[in-house]
Amino acid sequence: MLMANRQDALLLVLQGPDCAGKNGVVRRVLAGLDPLGMSAIGFQAPTPDERREGFLQRYRERLPAPGTLGVFNRSYYEALVSDVRDGLCAVADLPQRYGAIAEFEQRMHAQRIHPLKCYLQLSLGEQKRRLHRRLDHPEKRWKLTLGDLRDHRHFADHQAQWAEVLGRTHRDAAPWYVIPADHRWLRDLIVASLLAREFERLALSWPSRPAPFSHADLDGTP
Repeated sequence: MLMANRQDALLLVLQGPDCAGKNGVVRRVLAGLDPLGMSAIGFQAPTPDERREGFLQRYRERLPAPGTLGVFNRSYYEALVSDVRDGLCAVADLPQRYGAIAEFEQRMHAQRIHPLKCYLQLSLGEQKRRLHRRLDHPEKRWKLTLGDLRDHRHFADHQAQWAEVLGRTHRDAAPWYVIPADHRWLRDLIVASLLAREFERLALSWPSRPAPFSHADLDGTP
């Protein structure tokens, strides 16, 4: 119905610490949806060209089209945490960035793009267990970087930074949902339930457009 009406779009925003399961949510929660009506994008650190364009431009270019579901695996909120940590912006730049993100989401609302912002909350102990698992399994080890070890060692500081960001950017039109992610089945169930509720809020129905041709037209063809 979303694809048929081509008016609204949904944007699932996934944030969370390393190993919280952002990729897993995309694979399992969204596996049953029509891939032709979806776009899933995983964002990494901005390239030099992307930094010159402005921090929101690469996200603006990838917003879902009307009638589709988009997924941002990491998002423009990294500009308030990771960019500062990586030296890509100064703390003094944050007020301007907060304002730009608020305006960005207001424009999304005007374009009938509905963001569903989920922060996957993982505990320190569970993150360590999953990092050990990645070390032990070659099919997972390729994901590891030295940055994962650095971030794990500063887990509490990073969580405090994200807590501040979530609190300051939680709005009625674009609220945050903090999802317990230590148990994969519970994480996936909650995200799926929230996504289903977003579809229900749209109150979609099949469009009542007139058919472009009639049965008689069809029967009259060779």
